[in-house]
Amino acid sequence: MIGKTALIDAIAGTNRGILATEQQKQAILAAIANLEDLNPTPRPVEASNLLDGDWRLLYTTSKGLLNLDRIPLCKLGQIYQCIRVETTSVYNIAEIYGLPYLEGLVSVAAKFEPVSGRRVQVKFERSIVGLQRLIGYNSPATFIQEIENGKKFPAIDAALNSNTQQGWLDITYIDNNLRIGRGNEGSVFVLSKA
Repeated sequence: MIGKTALIDAIAGTNRGILATEQQKQAILAAIANLEDLNPTPRPVEASNLLDGDWRLLYTTSKGLLNLDRIPLCKLGQIYQCIRVETTSVYNIAEIYGLPYLEGLVSVAAKFEPVSGRRVQVKFERSIVGLQRLIGYNSPATFIQEIENGKKFPAIDAALNSNTQQGWLDITYIDNNLRIGRGNEGSVFVLSKA
């Protein structure tokens, strides 16, 4: 599909948005809007077979995520959003790289509730921040399994107040391997199925 190719080409070389110039940001937002108009899934929230799985972030305008790259001596690695439709759970995982043996991890676990055919309400429940080595982090799938099994990690592992820590996300495009979302803070997210 030409719209997807145009978007992927526009994103290339921006390091998920960290290196995007204003001109590139405008071109990417235009490509996103064009692709949203071609969304093959009119009610994305109901397409659980497409929604479920591990998604890797390709591009975002989220300052919260992009600022993780500004931690001294650290570089932002892969960022994942892992959705488990059956348990209405979502896990955001950011890998942080820097000095050897000091690779970090920033993760938030949340529950989501569909409120329309394309919008979900998200309530954040738990935050885990620590060193990958101490946590025993190998991959998003094994990490999520440990969370779901109730493991407490040797890290900053804290419950969040889901009444105050919440937001919403509109899924504006989804197919077998690409998803676009727009969040309540005005951020845009483009993800590919991992």
